[in-house]
Amino acid sequence: MHGQDVVLDGVSMRFGDFVAVQPTDLTINAGEFFSILGPSGCGKTTILRMVSGFLDPSSGDIRIGDKSMGGIRPNARPTALIFQNLALFPLMSVWENVAFGLEARGMSKKKRRARAEELLAMVALEGQGEKRPTELSGGQRQRVAIARALAVEPSVLLLDEPLSALDLKLRQHMRAELKELQRKTGVTFIYITHDQGEALTMSDRVAVMNRGVIQQVATADEIYNNPQTAFVAGFVGEQNVFAGRVASVSGGRAEIETPIGRVLGMNRHELAVGDEAIAMVRPERMWIGTGRDPEPAGEVPHNRVAANLQRRDLEGPLINLHLESAGQPIQVNLHNTGDAGLGAAREQMLFFAADDTLVMRPATAGEA
Repeated sequence: MHGQDVVLDGVSMRFGDFVAVQPTDLTINAGEFFSILGPSGCGKTTILRMVSGFLDPSSGDIRIGDKSMGGIRPNARPTALIFQNLALFPLMSVWENVAFGLEARGMSKKKRRARAEELLAMVALEGQGEKRPTELSGGQRQRVAIARALAVEPSVLLLDEPLSALDLKLRQHMRAELKELQRKTGVTFIYITHDQGEALTMSDRVAVMNRGVIQQVATADEIYNNPQTAFVAGFVGEQNVFAGRVASVSGGRAEIETPIGRVLGMNRHELAVGDEAIAMVRPERMWIGTGRDPEPAGEVPHNRVAANLQRRDLEGPLINLHLESAGQPIQVNLHNTGDAGLGAAREQMLFFAADDTLVMRPATAGEA
């Protein structure tokens, strides 16, 4: 098995007056684990169905390898699709489920059985071939669906939220298994999810999508640490958001006037004085201090905010602090080192570096 490139060239999808996918250019590399991440209704499953051939684009062209998919039926494409509900046949044995697509290719029963056993071994289900799907756990059924999809030797495997029905522990386990399987086979994986943890954990690259528009395509690290829009910043991970107007700009930074005071951050959208703006900082990038700490010499300037501690939640390795300043809720995540450095006082001084703070244009109605 080997993967192929998938190229979307100006692809859009309309349903009457509703535009589900705005004109989109996207290249997914051969052998890549590529995730499309976004909320329900953003258009991600529509893209998957266009790639698989179950929907014809309203405009544009889809190419797999060097070949246009225009007019090519789903069963003639080098793709296999795994649905959320898996769609296993309950009255067939596990090996018959895996080999189902091979019978149509004229393969003998003996060869089908041998190929099914090979694939079951690949997904760690040796010796399970005679069972019925109902005798397997949720994670095992998931692996049967993957083995069945791989049986037809696709170049591109399309996965539509395949882990959403599993419990958290099993989901986390299956993430690692899927990534390992993708590496082993070299097949191009296109994975649809609304779960940021899945996308960040497994993917070589992630596309973040909202309202029919792909807003950013990058590695998981880049998406998390350098989001390009307010939507991406807010959808992937937690953010503290302070709204205001730009008071000054200098050297790639902007200072905005907010209800909690002036906040300095990176001027990501090159805003000018007087522009409406938001400052965003992740809870794990804030820390608690005494308020008397001098500014470290030669280091990036820090923001300081006096806040009242409302609640302290222990989450094992993390301590989540819920604070309030001038009516603004603020969350801080601290590593649980046995001493979070909190005194008995309700009032705390928060610090966060300007370089960890993004000053951006607020999401427009079309982005939010």
